[in-house]
Amino acid sequence: MSSAAAVFAPGATALITGGASGIGLAIAKLCRSKGMKLLLVDRNAETLEKAKAEVGSSSSSEVATSVVDVSNPDGWASLKDQAAKTFGSIELLVLNAAISGKGTWGDGDYFRNVLETNLFGVINGINAFLPVVQEAAKSRPTSIVITGSKQGITNPPGNPAYNASKAAVKTLAEHLSYDLRDTKTSVHLLVPGWTFTGMALAHGIKEKPPGAWAPEQVADYLYKKMEQDKFYVICPDNETTEETDKKRMLWSVGDIVKERPPLTRWRPEWKEEAAETIAKTQV
Repeated sequence: MSSAAAVFAPGATALITGGASGIGLAIAKLCRSKGMKLLLVDRNAETLEKAKAEVGSSSSSEVATSVVDVSNPDGWASLKDQAAKTFGSIELLVLNAAISGKGTWGDGDYFRNVLETNLFGVINGINAFLPVVQEAAKSRPTSIVITGSKQGITNPPGNPAYNASKAAVKTLAEHLSYDLRDTKTSVHLLVPGWTFTGMALAHGIKEKPPGAWAPEQVADYLYKKMEQDKFYVICPDNETTEETDKKRMLWSVGDIVKERPPLTRWRPEWKEEAAETIAKTQV
């Protein structure tokens, strides 16, 4: 039996949202290295054209682009038509588009914009393309990759809309995986570690910090985990190991199990105990 990574096959087509830069573009390059065709989706026409040139094809039958706001269902309808006309099928659906946003309580636009892109962008993508991917699964391996965030698991303070959107995305991906368990479509939750992308640039970080991974490392790690048929793709980085991530997640769940206040890892009165317990935890 082949692994989920069999979806990276010559002639298969990948649709990637947020595909013009960062992790989306890195996954696109991985797909092209395996002989796949691409439909790159992003909101920025200029960066899309640069991405198309970067993945090394001028042929619209091999690499196509589409300027779409993933929060808009109508955009997904037109994208579905384009995919059918240009490629006929989609074997790999990568729902990666996201924004970080800045805001806090009382700022309705902040919550609305982040949730509409990060959460409804995923919902819209699944609603539009799940039937397409399942149809393709009748003859070829298919997969759906959804990009989450560690902030949607451990919920650090400071960006409630982003954390909530990524927590919801995790739940959706888990549910989708369960619902498709008896089908030929695999589902994977990609959870990057600290990665140097456009989001870092937007926060004023101009050069890749030593502790951060490059987007290409995230794409390679995704491929490795799909070779192992893993749903959870929890990426480390140059500062945080897989083991440390797992220990932190266990502490966060412990807030519920042990009836502690939420987010104790960041509360002054709990920080020392949290750090000591995390260090001693066996995983």
